[in-house]
Amino acid sequence: MNIDLELILVIGVVVTGVIWFAYALRHRRRYAEATAGEGRVGAAGTGDRMPWYVEYSRSFFPVLLIVLVLRSFIAEPFRIPSGSMMPTLLVGDFILVNKFAYGVRLPVLNAKIIETGEPARGDVAVFRFPNNPSDDYIKRIVGLPGDRISYENRVLYINGEPMKQSAEGAYTGVGTGKVMTGAEVRAEHIEDVNHEILVQPGRFNMRGEWFVPEGHYFVMGDNRDNSNDSRFWGFVPEENLVGKAFIIWLNWDINGKVFDVGRIGNAID
Repeated sequence: MNIDLELILVIGVVVTGVIWFAYALRHRRRYAEATAGEGRVGAAGTGDRMPWYVEYSRSFFPVLLIVLVLRSFIAEPFRIPSGSMMPTLLVGDFILVNKFAYGVRLPVLNAKIIETGEPARGDVAVFRFPNNPSDDYIKRIVGLPGDRISYENRVLYINGEPMKQSAEGAYTGVGTGKVMTGAEVRAEHIEDVNHEILVQPGRFNMRGEWFVPEGHYFVMGDNRDNSNDSRFWGFVPEENLVGKAFIIWLNWDINGKVFDVGRIGNAID
């Protein structure tokens, strides 16, 4: 079951804020009536003790508000659950996503209110899966609106131009990623972005040609023969974009029994 933490935070901020504000307004009114009559009544103006639910609301409101603002407009943490972005991202990587890279959006409604930037070819982006928006996916953007994307013999073509590749040797996986040991590592160059991909010659190779419509993007996983991406289910609408992944802050592959401190702080290219 997917939990919509953003919606929970919004509800929490609204409920605690309304309770605290309503009590403060009522308290101020009673205090004014008391001081206008027979003088001050108690240190708090009425002598009433603050109800427990108001105390909790006063304590939690600023905390929830700060978390909501940071998570909605600055950066949001995600955990990598699969190997579709190997070797760039491994199972168990905890990453931060820049939430304002592609525009500032209202929480829950996802309506863009401020333009801050546009996706670029080569960006590693988190987005809401078009076929089930409650699921978050992470892939590399390879096609922009209007692009013609081709994938043939494990080579990516953008508008007829092949993206340069160079062999990097065999891959050695760790933890859950051990299943990819022996795969071929290639360095791929998408314009100014240089990154590594994994391919497995001999496996099924999804080939084809796609024309990216306006307002949409074409995405692929770096683990090219083990990625459920735009080659299979289509394009990512612009409004589904969540943000750009930029740093790994922890790696803990629980199932693979790996805790790799060496990945902490690694930039995501």
